[in-house]
Amino acid sequence: MNDPITSRVLRSPLDKKTKAERQAARAERKEARQTRRAERKSKPPAPSKKKSLGYYNEAKPTGTGAAAGGGMSQKGVSKYRRDNPGSKLKTAVTTPPSELKPGSKAAKRRKSFCARSKSWTSERGRAARRRWNC
Repeated sequence: MNDPITSRVLRSPLDKKTKAERQAARAERKEARQTRRAERKSKPPAPSKKKSLGYYNEAKPTGTGAAAGGGMSQKGVSKYRRDNPGSKLKTAVTTPPSELKPGSKAAKRRKSFCARSKSWTSERGRAARRRWNC
């Protein structure tokens, strides 16, 4: 029965659980919590953790494009998408900005990438920005 003023469920003195019942319910909740934790720990790693599994080329100051470590080649992107179904990963927009139609999807992707990678100062980051013509 509900109390309309306090919106609490009113219980009669006969509804009280015994100490043993409360302890059993507490033990059951604890066990359920432990199994949920174990399930969370046994999940496979997220796709982002696979970046170091051979999708990227090593950064080389003498190379150009993907060979310089500036992101993934088409072959790497294809491998990543095979390993991660449902992925929408794409390769870099390497077309020079002067040849891109302003406002096109590729131009917007390039502009967005360049904006968020401004602070990349590592060798690989500089190579990626060079590849994207930032």
